[in-house]
Amino acid sequence: MFPASTYSDRRRRLAESLGEGIALFPGHDQAPMNYKDNYYPFHQDRSFHYYFGHSLPGLTGWLDLESGKARLYGYDPTLDDIVWTGPQPSLAELAEAIGAEPRDAQELTGDETGSSRVHYLPPYRGDTVLRLADQLGLTPEEVKSGASARLIAAVVAQRSIKDAAELEELERAVEISWAMHTTAMKVTRAGRSEQEVLADVLHEMNRRGGQTSFAVILSVRGETLHNHHHGNIIEDGQLLLHDSGAVAPSGYVSDITRTFPVSGRFDGRQRAVYETVLAAQQAALSVIAPGVPYADVHRVAGRTLAEGLVALGILRGNADEAEAAGAHALFMPHGLGHMMGLDVHDMEALGEDRVGYDEEFQRSDQFGRRSLRLGRRLQPGFVLTVEPGLYFVPDLIAGWRAESRMSEYIDYDVAESFLGFGGVRIEDDVVVTESGCRVLGPAIPKTIDEVEALMGDR
Repeated sequence: MFPASTYSDRRRRLAESLGEGIALFPGHDQAPMNYKDNYYPFHQDRSFHYYFGHSLPGLTGWLDLESGKARLYGYDPTLDDIVWTGPQPSLAELAEAIGAEPRDAQELTGDETGSSRVHYLPPYRGDTVLRLADQLGLTPEEVKSGASARLIAAVVAQRSIKDAAELEELERAVEISWAMHTTAMKVTRAGRSEQEVLADVLHEMNRRGGQTSFAVILSVRGETLHNHHHGNIIEDGQLLLHDSGAVAPSGYVSDITRTFPVSGRFDGRQRAVYETVLAAQQAALSVIAPGVPYADVHRVAGRTLAEGLVALGILRGNADEAEAAGAHALFMPHGLGHMMGLDVHDMEALGEDRVGYDEEFQRSDQFGRRSLRLGRRLQPGFVLTVEPGLYFVPDLIAGWRAESRMSEYIDYDVAESFLGFGGVRIEDDVVVTESGCRVLGPAIPKTIDEVEALMGDR
């Protein structure tokens, strides 16, 4: 946790931006897997975490937007609790640690909140909907439709800008990712299963106090974008795509992808595709700066990919025209990146378009580009991912070919010769600075020479 003054200052700035009413921040309760006392690992609501600090169940944050006065509602641990969990801090101690007043959760009712002027963020868990309904004297349907647009906008504006202390924690998360990714490169070899490599990766994460920020993608079938199957036996001649993120003890996260050859050396075709993706990432990083729309950065990466695909013979004609038409999106059907912070898709529970778009920039309806989660102008302090890729998805290629889609740009015979290749993605976490951007954390091998050198030491 940060000092109490950090949370007090965050709440003060939020209150000043809104000015009236009460803001409620329900923390999460424990979520049972299959019966009451067998819980999923606890994960706190990240807006509660941001303003009220604690990663413990059963808490609610309360903020008077006129006075700035804050309360922490919860329960003191009972003797029965302590028998099972050991000594726990009192509610008063928890409140003192974040500069708030302690209040018993049973006091939080409609009379206490003034439900006609309460602000809350969109609840995305059923138990939170029911709790708010009970506290505010509303129906669940009214709760679901009653989230405050003003509070959402204020929270997005504030949480989007990461301060120096937050950046330190994000760097710690990337340090854990460094260990995870370098381990994957060192232990991968033909004959091992993906699950065995994953076990080594998770061991390195656990021994550094981390948790996964999302389900790990580690597969030789990298053409499946979110491939959580780990049952394949790894063979020479294949590429292994490893996309994983860590949660540091503070709650801040990382999200890194590397792709590398099982044999330890790229063959000619692998090298050509990999260098195209790396060039796209480097081109994107070179233009990231305050005021630049991330939608434009996505297009810079796309044009570089299109140029590489033309060189490979997969696309034909003018690369700029092919990119503008969206022909390259057959091979990169996702966006270039997303905001990141306390969650890997930061604040997405508040509404993806509310975080990534605004009145100036709306989401495209073009295939590939419509999957871009962040399109608006960048600001200093934004933390985001930069993750171009190229994938050869059999069903997607077959579907486009059957429709003769983009046939003026795509040589489907050449494209189909890459079936079975898999996919390549390269992803780093970046903070926007006053003059450009900086890749967070220790450098994780990325160039062909760096990857082959590390894997050559296996």
